[in-house]
Amino acid sequence: MLTQKTRYSMLAMVRLAKEFGKGTLGINQIAESERIPKRFLESILLELKNNGYLGSRLGKNGGYFLMKDPKTINLLEIVRLFEGSIAMLKCTSEKYYEPCEHCKDEENCSIRGTFKDIREYTFNKLATTSLDMLI
Repeated sequence: MLTQKTRYSMLAMVRLAKEFGKGTLGINQIAESERIPKRFLESILLELKNNGYLGSRLGKNGGYFLMKDPKTINLLEIVRLFEGSIAMLKCTSEKYYEPCEHCKDEENCSIRGTFKDIREYTFNKLATTSLDMLI
């Protein structure tokens, strides 16, 4: 299950994608339209900015904006930024793999095979879903 932080980050990014190329959006605008607590949103936007997804401007017309075209940002990037692994089991993760402590034979584990399929589907779906597709 995704954390609230990841869910809010996706909502904020989609909102910013809708305004791509039109200027900035203030924290209050995003918080109100997406029903995200302002204090929580501030930390999320800062993290997205520090990771190169957002830029910001100060002043009366200040706020945040996407640094990249929404077509080039996929959900996988956002989920990995805030969640780390997308796999439900560490033994099925490609990026954060750890051996299973309960399994005697990973290659023949029926549970691992099912969750590896789920991970592959999830990876592919998130990787092929860009922000512009959600507008």
